[in-house]
Amino acid sequence: MPDSDSGAGDREAQLDRAFLALADPVRRSLIARLSRGPATVNELADPFAMTKQGVSKHIQVLEAAGLITRTREGQRRPCHLDPAALEALTAWIDTYRLVAERQFRRLDAVLTTMQSDTQ
Repeated sequence: MPDSDSGAGDREAQLDRAFLALADPVRRSLIARLSRGPATVNELADPFAMTKQGVSKHIQVLEAAGLITRTREGQRRPCHLDPAALEALTAWIDTYRLVAERQFRRLDAVLTTMQSDTQ
């Protein structure tokens, strides 16, 4: 019997790939650079003390995670950040941030009540 919630499973797998890709500092640096605009592999490789092939492998991981895309502009193949993918990550994080903030607000209210009761 097929899983009726396969969409949720797909989203979870996508989140896993994205967070795993972002666990590497080089890939986070590439994302930071691409947040300023598209760039080619050569442009992305410039600040790193590694081969273009090494940077290209990092780019492939980011692309497989759905965080970046590549287009063709004549001879150029620039990489582009996918803002929707980052929005999905921040939405997931925000869900749990909001839960934690509600818990802290409740704790603050309890502590305020306790403090006013002892005065």
